[in-house]
Amino acid sequence: METAIGVFTSRDRAEEAVKQLLASKVPEGEIVFLTRADPESVTQGKKAGATVGGFLGLATGMSAGVVTATVMLTGIGAVFALGFGAAALLGLAGAGSGAAVGKIMGHNDGPQPTPDEKCSDDVLFFREVLREGRSLVVVRTESKEIASAAAGILDRLGLGIQGKTPLKMQVSTRQIEDVVFVDVAGRITLGEGNVMLREKVRELLEAGHKKIAMNLHGVGYVDSSGIGELVKTYTTIRGQGGQLKLVNPSKGVNDLLLITKLSGVFAIEADEASAVQSFNEGQNLKAAS
Repeated sequence: METAIGVFTSRDRAEEAVKQLLASKVPEGEIVFLTRADPESVTQGKKAGATVGGFLGLATGMSAGVVTATVMLTGIGAVFALGFGAAALLGLAGAGSGAAVGKIMGHNDGPQPTPDEKCSDDVLFFREVLREGRSLVVVRTESKEIASAAAGILDRLGLGIQGKTPLKMQVSTRQIEDVVFVDVAGRITLGEGNVMLREKVRELLEAGHKKIAMNLHGVGYVDSSGIGELVKTYTTIRGQGGQLKLVNPSKGVNDLLLITKLSGVFAIEADEASAVQSFNEGQNLKAAS
């Protein structure tokens, strides 16, 4: 499964991205749109539902069956959600079904659904970005061709590193105490780059390594599928009982993490010594508890 994540400061640009994805024949079932709702529109019920359907151009792309809803998330407030996979990304109970997000706005005057507070790590990513006032467009697909087309649109309209480096990704590993450092250089993009990173993480986990530090100082470019791969790497490691730290990111990567607000979700360390110490401190705290 390939994932491309577009993060937007402007809801208008996020809306435009969805329209362009549909125009580029990205299947509507592989697109999820999430954005915080302003309080005034939430109080207007049916009017808000009509607005959501209108600005996403349902008449020109999305079918009438696509789930569109407003949900209430603790600590965030009202969130507009569109897409069959929106429930899973928000961590709502019954996320296996698109209907779990709730009925289409404009046809539901009752209470909005509430989230299951025991969220997985990837859900926390999406919630944190929404909490910071960003809008999200996520494309999840089995097709590399569709993922590539989606990444191009999300990179052009969303937040990203300006300019590209010609270097292909290079990955090497080394160990300091019980921490494995994955040195990444070049580009984290769809194709060879993200597959290489995915395979390296899989090998480390299969070998029993639980403390993984990813050195990003040599990374010059990350596209929207690269952001998706970093999120996937984080949740894969956490899902198998491990920990991931990002170490000494390059200025471009650091700026990207800051403007997308992912800096508040990833554990980021300035250097190798700090990374090793942070792993040890976390282990000591766990032992003490």
